[in-house]
Amino acid sequence: MSFPRATGILLHPTSLPSRGGIGDLGPAAYEFVDFLAAARQGLWQVLPLGPLGYGYSPYSSTSAFAGNPLLISLERLAERGWLDRSRLLELPDHAEPVDYPLVFARKMPLLAKAARNFVRSASGNARARFERFCTENHWWLEDFVLFDALRARSHLESWNQWSRDLVRRQPRAMEKAREQLASDLGFRRAIQFAFYEQWHSLHHYCAQRSVRIVGDIAIFVNYDSADVWTHPQLFCLDEKLDPEVVSGVPPDFFSKTGQRWGNPLYRWDVMRSRGYEWWVHRLRWATRNCDYIRLDHFRGFEQSWEIAAREATAVNGRWVDGPKDDIFEKLREALGGLPFFAEDLGYITPEVHALRDRLQIPGMAVLQFGFGDSGAHMYLPHRCTPEKVIYTGTHDNDTTVGWWNSGVSDHERRNVEAYLGRAEDGIHWAFIRAAQGSVASLSVFPLQDVLGLGSEARMNTPSRNDGNWRWRFPSGALTRELAEKLANLAELTDRLPQPCPQPPHEDFAA
Repeated sequence: MSFPRATGILLHPTSLPSRGGIGDLGPAAYEFVDFLAAARQGLWQVLPLGPLGYGYSPYSSTSAFAGNPLLISLERLAERGWLDRSRLLELPDHAEPVDYPLVFARKMPLLAKAARNFVRSASGNARARFERFCTENHWWLEDFVLFDALRARSHLESWNQWSRDLVRRQPRAMEKAREQLASDLGFRRAIQFAFYEQWHSLHHYCAQRSVRIVGDIAIFVNYDSADVWTHPQLFCLDEKLDPEVVSGVPPDFFSKTGQRWGNPLYRWDVMRSRGYEWWVHRLRWATRNCDYIRLDHFRGFEQSWEIAAREATAVNGRWVDGPKDDIFEKLREALGGLPFFAEDLGYITPEVHALRDRLQIPGMAVLQFGFGDSGAHMYLPHRCTPEKVIYTGTHDNDTTVGWWNSGVSDHERRNVEAYLGRAEDGIHWAFIRAAQGSVASLSVFPLQDVLGLGSEARMNTPSRNDGNWRWRFPSGALTRELAEKLANLAELTDRLPQPCPQPPHEDFAA
C-alpha cells in the first residue's frame, strides 16, 4: 500500500500534560489534536495502547486487545457522572515525569470506584451502549477481564503460578472463578468500555480535523498475558506451559549482548492450520481503532531470533523461519487491504526486504542512523523512495539534540554538517526539514525533536530496565509560533493533510 504524502508527530498519550500524573485521553489530548490541525499535520503516531505489564513498557502488555486503563480521563468520566468531580482534587495537576507506582496507587482506585458507580447506576442510552460493547467484544473481553481479576487477586503473580486448575483453564474452576469474581468482572468490563468510548471519541475528533492516527502493533505478546493464558497452544510452551524459547534480537547498535525481550514465540504451524485466525482478529481490531498501523519488528515475520528460555541474554540464539507471505495473504483476504508499514531497522537481510517489497508494505528510514559509514546512507533522504516512512528518530533513539550533543561521533558530526549545513535554529530543525523535503510518503518526528529537547526527554533506552516511558511535555509548550512554522513547512513540502473518512463509531460519551 502506498500512503498519500503527509507529515505528523510521534507522541504517546502518556506524555500529554494531563491531570493525574500521566497523560490520558482527556482535555490535553484534544488540545494536542488542535495543535496538529493548526500545524497542518495529518498524522498522530502513538505507541501500543494496551494495559501495561513488566517495566511499564507499552510493548509489554497483558493483552493484545484491551486498552490501558491509565489512559482513561477521569475528568471526562466526572463530566458524565461516573465520579464526583471533587475526587479529582486528589490527583496532581502538573506534568512531571510519570511515576508509575504512584499513578497506579492513586488513579486505579478512583477508576475502579467510577466503574463500579457506572455499573450500579447506568441507565438508558449509556446502559444500552455498555451492553452492546460487551456483546460485540465478548470474543476477547470475557477472557481478559477474568485474567485481569485473577491476576489482581493473586497480587500480580504470573498466571502460571495460579492453582493448577486455573492454569489449565478447567471448566469447573473457570465457572467458579467467574461466580466469585462477578463484581470485579463487571467493573473491569466498564473500564474497557470507558477506554474505548474515549478512544473512539478522540479518533472521531481527529478525523474531523483531517488527522489520521498511526497505531503500533508489537509483533510479540507477553507471556503473562490474557492471550497466552487463553491460547497456550499458539505459543512455544512446554508440557508445564512454561516458555521453551523466547524472543529478542542479537547484539546490535543498541546493545552488545542483544536484547532478550522474553516474549514466547509463536507456533506458526498451529496458527497456519487455523487460518491465522488470532492474527486476523488482532489486526482487524487494530485497523478499526487506528487509520495506519506500524508493524513493530517486521523482521519477525520472515525470521525470529530464538533464544532458549534458560539463557540470560540474547547472545546465544538462532534465526528461525516465520510465516512470511502466507500470513499476509490471509490478512489481505480478511481485511481487504494492508494499511501497514514495517519497522525494518537493524540487521535486515535481503530476504526481509524482498518480503516487504512483495507485499508492497513501506519500510522505515531514520535520519540518526544515516551518517555513519557508507552502508548507513540508505537512511538518508536522497536514498528514500515514496515507499518509505522517514523519521528524525524513534522512541528508542535519543532525541536529535541529545544525540547531537553527546551521542554523535566526530565522523558523524562531519557528515551531518556536510550534508545538512549549519542550521541557525538548531540541529533538530535541520533534521526535520531534511525529512520533510524527502520523497518518502510519510514524514514523522517525535515531539521532543519539534521542541528541541535534549536527552532528559528521551522516551526509551533499549536494554535499560527502569526509567523509561516517563517523559511528559509541559503545558504551554505547543505555541502558535511553533504551529505556524510546522504549517509553513508542510505546505512548502506538499504534505498538507487530506480529508479523512469518518471512523464507523457513534454515540461517544464516556
